[in-house]
Amino acid sequence: MSTVTISAAEVNKLRQQTGAGMMDCRKALTESEGDFEKAIDYLRKKGQKVAANRSDREAKEGVAIAKASADNTYGVIVNLSSETDFVAKNQEFIDFAQEIADIALNSKVTSAEELKAQPMQGATVAEKLLENVAKIGEKIDIIRFETITAPAVVPYIHAGYRIGVLVGLNKPANDNVIAAGKDVAMQIAAMNPLAVDADNIAPETLERERAIAIEQVMAEGKTGDMVEKIAQGKLNKFFKENTLLPQAFVKDNGKTVADYLKSVEADLTVTSFKRIAVG
Repeated sequence: MSTVTISAAEVNKLRQQTGAGMMDCRKALTESEGDFEKAIDYLRKKGQKVAANRSDREAKEGVAIAKASADNTYGVIVNLSSETDFVAKNQEFIDFAQEIADIALNSKVTSAEELKAQPMQGATVAEKLLENVAKIGEKIDIIRFETITAPAVVPYIHAGYRIGVLVGLNKPANDNVIAAGKDVAMQIAAMNPLAVDADNIAPETLERERAIAIEQVMAEGKTGDMVEKIAQGKLNKFFKENTLLPQAFVKDNGKTVADYLKSVEADLTVTSFKRIAVG
């Protein structure tokens, strides 16, 4: 057993050099009798080496945590990945993901990289991720991160943390707006629309769908002006099925999502949404 006394300054120095947690640094220096190079090697073996060894593993499991601020004007989705469903269903892993989502919400970071740099339990989120890699023995990471700011933001988590959704609406939050937002979030979880409406479809997606439609029409033997007219009809059908507001509302197929929102409050609509599905 080492009799070397390790000072707080030495612990802090090693922490600054390696990015490891404070307790891990103290233990590494103690085990290495104050030798910094040996302590760094110790940390690599105990933590960083685990992460490196598993860097080629596929982390297709995990959880998606969606949360909104107390005033419902800002929301985040954090996708914390794992290799196995067994780990993803562990309550400690879910609680860890929830804590990271809270940090994201409170810090209002805009990227996963910024989130990993935030303080967490005397370390950083990145350091805590590494600690959990060593503890669990699986590759875990924040692989996707989304935010929304709007007059009202409603979060929704579906199917045991498998899908996280944020819906931004154009009216301030009240009970009716939040209830409507949840209904729409469930629609997004189930139907996975590409965009809010046709105007928000990515240009490359629009061009690809147009080209497919024209090719289909020409293969049917149509020529001239008929090609463009029928192709546009196919595009309109594509928009209705694959964008949110024109979709048939899952709770009432007699209405579109846009119709449903207007029935809740005049001019109520979705300004944006985010959806993250595990896997």
